Amino acid sequence: MEYIKAVILGIVQGLTEFLPISSTAHLRIVPALFGWTDPGAGFSAVIQIGTMLAVIIYFLKDLYKIFFSTFLNLTKWKFITDETSKLGWYIILGTIPISVFGLVFKDFIENEARSLYIVSFSLIFFALILAFAEKISKKKLGMDQLTFLKSQAVAFAQVCALIPGASRSGTTITGGLFVNLKREAAARFSFLLSVPAVLLSGVYQFINIFPNLSQENFLELIIATIFSFISGYWAIDFLLKYLRTKSTFIFIYYRLVLGLFMILMIWVGVLNP
Repeated sequence: MEYIKAVILGIVQGLTEFLPISSTAHLRIVPALFGWTDPGAGFSAVIQIGTMLAVIIYFLKDLYKIFFSTFLNLTKWKFITDETSKLGWYIILGTIPISVFGLVFKDFIENEARSLYIVSFSLIFFALILAFAEKISKKKLGMDQLTFLKSQAVAFAQVCALIPGASRSGTTITGGLFVNLKREAAARFSFLLSVPAVLLSGVYQFINIFPNLSQENFLELIIATIFSFISGYWAIDFLLKYLRTKSTFIFIYYRLVLGLFMILMIWVGVLNP
């Protein structure tokens, strides 16, 4: 049964990490609905490594160019020489805000913030912010038109993803729309920006929980990570193709319904906040 749970949670993680509907929310909601214990922030962060491997493989060509252009320049005591190295620095510098806030508020994020009250409120509130961004955004810029200030605006939007229920892809796509990126460009930058932060978070949490892992727990983590990779790869491909021609409103409506459903379930006593 524990291995079946690991498969289900891995699939949920992979699908919801990249669709703007909050993986953290679903990793709290799904166990609660099935009567399982909360897998915890550590488990959630570790299996995100699977989804990040999906990003790395999906964008391998882009990441290869970014990495070598950025760090090859450093060996020559240069920083930005082309669009690729510029994007590399935007990703590096864009990782700083979420890293700082994540460390400062670590205990709150891993404990009190995982309340289903906060999760349901975040689903609704950030859905409305995304809807507002959809309405006012000009959606005319490609990633090659990113500036430092625009990239930092997206980076600080990513900080909101520390709130369970906000959705990392949702907040960064929202940030991208606010600086007038096209939907697909906003999603693409969102995925690239996520790589350092989520990998660092996953490795950090794995180091923390590894001493207390039994062989069975370790195998459950591996299974969940594998399935998060598979479902995550599919979700990336789906979302990028979807946003070329369609808006994010289907995800906004889903978040609103889910958030209201959670509040109702808490109110009638089906869910324990």
